[in-house]
Amino acid sequence: MSFLSDTDVKMAAKQIELLRAAGPARRAAIAAAMTNAVIRTSRRAIQRMHPDWSELEVNLFWVEVHYGRGLADRVRAYLANRVK
Repeated sequence: MSFLSDTDVKMAAKQIELLRAAGPARRAAIAAAMTNAVIRTSRRAIQRMHPDWSELEVNLFWVEVHYGRGLADRVRAYLANRVK
């Protein structure tokens, strides 16, 4: 398998070795941390594009982009009804 990477081949092999040695729980923790970092980064990008939006508006747009307008609209409706 061939892919583009800026990581040296020897370093990539070492990373794989370390991940394999880490065990399932540690690998899951690493994956969760990476996922959280990507989500935070994408939300910050939305905030930069729309500096006038509230945190809630940013988060709802993020949901819309990643899970679709239907779910985002249902969340909006839920939040609107919850406040009443």
